[in-house]
Amino acid sequence: MGTHESEVRRALGRLQRAIEKSHRELEALSAALRHAEGDDFPRGEYAGAESAIQNLLDFTESEGRRLEDKILTAGGLEPGRVRRSSSS
Repeated sequence: MGTHESEVRRALGRLQRAIEKSHRELEALSAALRHAEGDDFPRGEYAGAESAIQNLLDFTESEGRRLEDKILTAGGLEPGRVRRSSSS
């Protein structure tokens, strides 16, 4: 794997971790506001934000699979036939 591929994988990993952190922060904010505001809490807006974050997570996972398949193909391996060994 060349430097460009490594850089892309690292960048994708950083993006995914940042989105996961955003998800946790949104959950914390949502819980605090639900407690503070009760019935006035804007459930619909927060559900929309949650959905947007989930779409971003799905995108990064899809891109990760696409990149992995591309790297395997470039290395002469057939994507989907390579199994990862468990470290257990």
